[in-house]
Amino acid sequence: MALSVGLRSVFCAAILLAAANGASAADGQPAAAFGPEVSLVEPTGGFVGKLELDSYQGQIGTPIAVTGTDLPANETLDLVWRTSIGSWKVENSEYHGREYKPVGYLIQKVTTDADGGFTASFNAPEDFGFWHDVTVQNAERVFNQATFYIDMTITLKPESGPVGTPINVEVKGIGRQQLQNSWMLLYDNKYTGWISSVSTGGSASFVIPAAGGPGTHVIEVQHGDFTFPYRNMQQSPEPDRPRFALNFEITDGAAVIPAPVDQQILTSVRDLPPVGDLTVTPSFSVVGQPVTVAGSGFEPGKSYPVNWTTVTGNRVDGHGWEENSSVIAEATADAAGNIEFSLNTPDDLGGSHTLWIDDGGTQREGTVWISPSAAPIDVGSGPAGTTFTLNIKGVGWSETANIYTIVYDNAYIGYSCGFNSQGTLEIILHATGEPGMHFIDLYPAIYKGKEGRPKNFRIPQLTAAEDHPGEEIPIFRYAFEVTAPN
Repeated sequence: MALSVGLRSVFCAAILLAAANGASAADGQPAAAFGPEVSLVEPTGGFVGKLELDSYQGQIGTPIAVTGTDLPANETLDLVWRTSIGSWKVENSEYHGREYKPVGYLIQKVTTDADGGFTASFNAPEDFGFWHDVTVQNAERVFNQATFYIDMTITLKPESGPVGTPINVEVKGIGRQQLQNSWMLLYDNKYTGWISSVSTGGSASFVIPAAGGPGTHVIEVQHGDFTFPYRNMQQSPEPDRPRFALNFEITDGAAVIPAPVDQQILTSVRDLPPVGDLTVTPSFSVVGQPVTVAGSGFEPGKSYPVNWTTVTGNRVDGHGWEENSSVIAEATADAAGNIEFSLNTPDDLGGSHTLWIDDGGTQREGTVWISPSAAPIDVGSGPAGTTFTLNIKGVGWSETANIYTIVYDNAYIGYSCGFNSQGTLEIILHATGEPGMHFIDLYPAIYKGKEGRPKNFRIPQLTAAEDHPGEEIPIFRYAFEVTAPN
């Protein structure tokens, strides 16, 4: 069916660790299979001719045949795919929502014949889902356009396995518009968290553990603009939005346990601050990890106090936060004017901390970046009702870094904040459920912000490893064995 202008209708622990600590976010550029970005010229003076697609809807990869008729004759024109580049808006450690910049990508050059016709073909690209315009244009105007609808798809890999199996969930074709860009996952009717794809061009990939007893477990994905899933979608303003329900079969066999949490720290951090006058090695660390600081150009033989900058404050009383410094070390320049000293990363908030030396009125600076780290669970087994504690160091202070949300057997049970405790979390929990292995996952989230819709605050961001706004923050995964009923 052709759709032209006027017809648009309304854990295998290694796997678990890799998904939890995925390296960097995608660059946000969708439709990467196409050519370069082209100008977004607008239709002026009315449309010319006709542009038709043999298919107007399908999944990523769907073959699409294009036919143009009655266009300017014997001209080389651009066939363009229109979409958006998504990005998070984070300024001065505050969350201001998300934005989508309209862009167009060259599918291919086409040359019309003497009658103004051409044919072409392409495959629907991996991109944001729902409606996309396909235009035929030159640098000055759009001659005509058609529309293609990318369907959302969800796959589980694997679809069965023993308790604790890392379930890789892949979602393609998430939208970018209101009522299309905020999707929630439920596990056996329990709210797990939300799925984002702002900087990853409509695609999301994350891992959840297989939780519960042997048998069939239902994983649902539904849209929700106001924190939780919209359960009567068929009666909503956009009733045709998809709803998904997939089964995972827990089989007999030994439980799959997450990697030790000390192996779940980040191995790389994107967007580190630039190196200053003082070079810090390594460029990021966890609390207690040794670091070396070096600089040159100082007065030989002179001793210099080294200052550490941190952030203190109180979000609850509305006074916000402020930076302050204190002397953390002292270093003496050698005969060549070089300074080098070592310290253990202070027990402080996560994120960027400035080290500085007053060199005759000039502030010489370097940066230590603290990434969150977790201690092993204090009690790993016991009967139902057993109390156990999770301890995290290096939790950040910004609106995108200062909370962790807690998920027990894929059910969201609350959040924890590390700002008032200078980056330290002590989370006291009680073991529940039938005898066997149970799983506790800590996901980064957004504490608050200036975004009206969708409301995705203080809830687990399942896709944080690839698409979290602001700082890059690890996901932590634990297991507890209930040995007997309470």
